[in-house]
Amino acid sequence: MIRIYNSLTKKIEDFIPIKENEVSMYVCGPTVYDSMHIGNSRPVIFFDTVARFFRYLGYKLTYVSNYTDIDDKIIARAKRDNLTEEEVSERYIGEINETIRQLNCLPFSKTPRVTESISEIIDFIGKIVNCGGAYVVAGDVYFDIEQVKDYGILSGQTVDNLISGARIDFNEKKKNPLDFNLWKRTTEGKRWPSPWSAGRPGWHTECVVMIQNIFKGKIDIHGGGNDLKFPHHDNEIAQSICLHNHAIANYWMHNGMIDFSGEKMSKSLGNYIAAKDLLAKISYPVYRLMILNVPYRQPLAFKEELLQQAENDYQKIYRSYIGIYRALELSEQNIKSVSSGEIEQLKEDFLSAMKDDFNTANALTVIHQLVKIANTLVRNGDEQLGYLKRVLLLMAEMLWVFGIEIDVSPLTAEDKLTVKAYYQAKKAKNYRLSDQLRDIIMAKGIII
Repeated sequence: MIRIYNSLTKKIEDFIPIKENEVSMYVCGPTVYDSMHIGNSRPVIFFDTVARFFRYLGYKLTYVSNYTDIDDKIIARAKRDNLTEEEVSERYIGEINETIRQLNCLPFSKTPRVTESISEIIDFIGKIVNCGGAYVVAGDVYFDIEQVKDYGILSGQTVDNLISGARIDFNEKKKNPLDFNLWKRTTEGKRWPSPWSAGRPGWHTECVVMIQNIFKGKIDIHGGGNDLKFPHHDNEIAQSICLHNHAIANYWMHNGMIDFSGEKMSKSLGNYIAAKDLLAKISYPVYRLMILNVPYRQPLAFKEELLQQAENDYQKIYRSYIGIYRALELSEQNIKSVSSGEIEQLKEDFLSAMKDDFNTANALTVIHQLVKIANTLVRNGDEQLGYLKRVLLLMAEMLWVFGIEIDVSPLTAEDKLTVKAYYQAKKAKNYRLSDQLRDIIMAKGIII
């Protein structure tokens, strides 16, 4: 049984999908006015790992993440760069898609854009107005939070605390400072005709509508970063309760923030690193291990030591994987996989860690234990090859869940002879010959 910490109920719960053996999951995507920074990439990597684990267990998964392609920040970027809003959004959607690909994430089932759902958004807002959940003031439409009994249920705060603790802009049009825009009248940027004014939708309405469009009702999991709990996700829930009488998802999951020196990483603070820039310096497996080596609900303090640890971890895994592969390849036998209680226990330990609220840190510890067993088996020689094949298959499965796939180029017949000769010379302590053969191997780019 998978157990998930549900941000909505503030407790660990057994995961029971709405439809047997199927999972519906929606994770809030980026507003596409700039490059993805590494803080944005944490939910991308984590929820991709969640998606992979569900698929590994045999669930049929529908995994959706959106692009917010209309927003004040996009308008500002378009003005700054002398571009249209469409050109800005297309530029950064393309760039972000490439970053996600480089992170070796599986494709989403769907990637809806807000501008594709404007008519449905207008219809949704109209229904909320008609049922008394929203009011119109001079072309703007505001959601009336007083119409929802448990407003703020996700963040777990009272309305009074939210008003005093949050940065709420004073607006004399609102009945309550926490009331939020469903439709914004505007004279700049791209806008659409509506019964209330020419304008564009409010951010908090968009995901509610896209989820309903795609899933036609309540979903299993809604995810995102901790910074989205209030106001974004609280406001999504309020609208859904008002119109659909449910909180959108049975399970709400939120990852912790990445921070620099005790501050949340933020474009507005200017203390961020673009994911593409970090990927230019380190490989994607190192990047993913850096993210996944910290439990997802905890904050992740970005430090050089964390990167170095991830690099060291990956090198150990990589060398072990290559060593197993070469040992099996050089034996030139038709080897059958042979298991043992110790090996299968590690598989159970990995599954247990991942089923325990997707504890990737503990699951990574299991992978390291498997590496130690693999290295011992390689040293023990041919009599261990059956066990070694099982370890290779299991390691590949675990790494796939982590989004890491190690490609090894098979040796040619000539290269096999060279590598075998190198090992024989090394075993015979013929260091002069082994050094010569090693130089040949390295010159050919062969990894052993």
